[in-house]
Amino acid sequence: MALAHLPFVLLLVSSVAAFAAGDHGLTHIHLYVHETYTGANATAAAVLQSPLGANSSFGSMGVVDDEIRVGPDRSSQLVGRYQGVFFGTSVQLGAGYLSSITLVFTAGEYNGSTLSVQGPLLGFTGTIERAVVGGTGKFRLARGYMLFKMISKPTPETDVNEINLFVLMHPAGKY
Repeated sequence: MALAHLPFVLLLVSSVAAFAAGDHGLTHIHLYVHETYTGANATAAAVLQSPLGANSSFGSMGVVDDEIRVGPDRSSQLVGRYQGVFFGTSVQLGAGYLSSITLVFTAGEYNGSTLSVQGPLLGFTGTIERAVVGGTGKFRLARGYMLFKMISKPTPETDVNEINLFVLMHPAGKY
C-alpha cells in the first residue's frame, strides 16, 4: 500500500523543489501613481456622497483612472492606468472604504497585462496594504500584495503615490 503512494509523493516533492528553485518567483514592481483631483484633466472623482452626511463614508462611491509612471516626476514614462472604485463601508464616523483596483499596463515589460488589487482603505495617511488577487497576461493566476503610499503633493490638485507590488508569478503567466 505504501508503494502505491510513492508516485504521488515524488510528484509532490518535485513540485515543491521546482517552486523553491524559483519557477514561481516573487516579482517586485516599483511604480508611481499620479492623481489629479479637479479640473479638466481630473483622474479621480467622488460619484456619490454618503446619505448619512459629510462626516460619514457609508454609501459613498468614488472612481479613479490615474496614470501609472515609472518615476515620481510627471514627465517620466507612462506605463499604464490605475483604474478602480471605492465604496464607503463604514457606518461609524470617519473614512472606511473597500477598494477594487485594476492596474492596466499599456507599455513596458508588462504591456497588455493587468493586475487586480482589492482591500480596505481605512484612512488616507501612511502606507496602505492591499491584496493582489489575480491578473491577466503575464500576471495570470498572480497572488501577492501592494503597498501604496502618498509621497508628494506637487500642487493642491495633484498627488504622487508610490506603489510597491510583490507578486508571486505562476508559470501560466509566462505563456
